Amino acid sequence: MSNGDGQIVHTRLGEPGRSWWGPGDMYTALVTGAESNGAMFALDCVVGVGGGPPPHRHMAEDELFTITSGNVSFSADGAKRVLSAGESIFVPRGVAHAYTNDGPDAARMIAVYTPAGMEGWFREVYPEVEDASGPPPPVTEEMLELMRAAGPRYSIEWLD
Repeated sequence: MSNGDGQIVHTRLGEPGRSWWGPGDMYTALVTGAESNGAMFALDCVVGVGGGPPPHRHMAEDELFTITSGNVSFSADGAKRVLSAGESIFVPRGVAHAYTNDGPDAARMIAVYTPAGMEGWFREVYPEVEDASGPPPPVTEEMLELMRAAGPRYSIEWLD
């Protein structure tokens, strides 16, 4: 169901066209900007071992991350911490951050961007998931180049 004017949105993991392979991760849209009238973009993130983006900052969105299983190491504004299931971190726009999964198994988290808009970056940069049962593709220099090149169009500043 799409959200024209305050309608409820119901999505299900595995729906075609809603998941992308990232750098060692699989991202699935839970709510898009079109579905929330621009209020938010929310993702279910399966963070593979060693997965996660390089250091960056968003100049247009605030972010909230909630760990639902496993552990994810966050670096935000120079502070490092490991978050476990049930813990959250809020990263205001403009704050440098990165995360990675240093554990032995995949971790899972929900990421919420406010306002919406980042979904365009995910669609532009990452390949759509055809078969979620397989592992994410390896991180390549080509993927990192696509991420960097698309960053300015979505107010992302890469810091590596």
